[in-house]
Amino acid sequence: MKILKTLKKASKWVLIIAFGLVIILYLTDYNYILKGVRVVYLTGHITAFIDDYTYFENEDIPASTLPQPWPIHENYNSVVATEALSEVNKKLGTIAFLIIKNDSIWFENYAENYSKDSQTNSFSMAKSITSALLGKAIHDGFINSLEQPVSDFYPQFANSGMTVGDLSSMASGLNWDESYKSPFSVTARSYYDNDLAETILNLKVVDTPGKHYKYLSGNTELLGMVIQKAIQKPLAKYLSESFWQPMGAENPALWQVDDKVNRLVKSYCCIASNARDFARFGKLYKDNGKWNRQRLLDSSFVATSVYPRFEESPQYGYGFWLSDYLEKKIFVMRGILGQYVITIPEDNLIIVRLGHNRGDKTGTPFTSDFYTYVEEVYNMLPD
Repeated sequence: MKILKTLKKASKWVLIIAFGLVIILYLTDYNYILKGVRVVYLTGHITAFIDDYTYFENEDIPASTLPQPWPIHENYNSVVATEALSEVNKKLGTIAFLIIKNDSIWFENYAENYSKDSQTNSFSMAKSITSALLGKAIHDGFINSLEQPVSDFYPQFANSGMTVGDLSSMASGLNWDESYKSPFSVTARSYYDNDLAETILNLKVVDTPGKHYKYLSGNTELLGMVIQKAIQKPLAKYLSESFWQPMGAENPALWQVDDKVNRLVKSYCCIASNARDFARFGKLYKDNGKWNRQRLLDSSFVATSVYPRFEESPQYGYGFWLSDYLEKKIFVMRGILGQYVITIPEDNLIIVRLGHNRGDKTGTPFTSDFYTYVEEVYNMLPD
């Protein structure tokens, strides 16, 4: 009986402390942490995960009314994955691996419970798509050029010298903290909190814009807000009209928004789609902004995007990661858990990998898995 009383008393204090912590989180405006706990830890995860989009509000991006399926290569799946590739895919939980050669699907493989139609979170691959939307807004005349000041759209950044091109090339000088571990960071707040615009517009320019590269997700979120203000329509709708429809995407997609009221898309991340439809952006940029015979982006914008802006930071252009691995000119859409659209124009090659985890850090701009994917695909291809 005494033990039961002790347990009852202890439980009471646990509830009191928990209630107190909740009150403190609300009073200090950190209540978004509660959503993070519910979405991540209470679902058995320790960080954001590829199927987490179902726990958020999303804008719908309909499938194209004129779908254009990828042609199937005459040698489709005639070669199996190398031992090294199979090992990495198994270890890191790859759920989709796709090789497109000469604009035809040459190889593809999906994990159990996933298929060519499965939606998973793009994470930061969305940054490349947002940058493409910038190019489209320039092409359509809504934005003057990469040099247009951000203050033309948001006067609170007046006299900062920050341009839309600075946002796309990660050279804004904003005081964003790109921390993925701290629940108190602005990165965590932006992912789980409502009213994302308030968070972004509270940022300050603390370094001279346009001088050097520094990867900040807040840059792309502000860029998305600028584009949306310029075009005067929801960004998801513009994505649908500008790319999803004309490129013949076979499946609908979802773009995560901050909440039911504001519905601001998280333009720095979080488009839920599939390997085949993500690959379309690799083809678009490989073909210098043309989709088959239709011009969707200006070729000069595409060329600028996949070339380093800063000599001392050759790993990044405008919205795209860059590599010269195997002496190839490679541009890459990349997400934090090893989401990739790897495009190698000189060999008319696109590699898409989606999955649960990425490889180890290497001291280079890319983790170890990236190099394995590129090298082993070349080992699979005929000479």
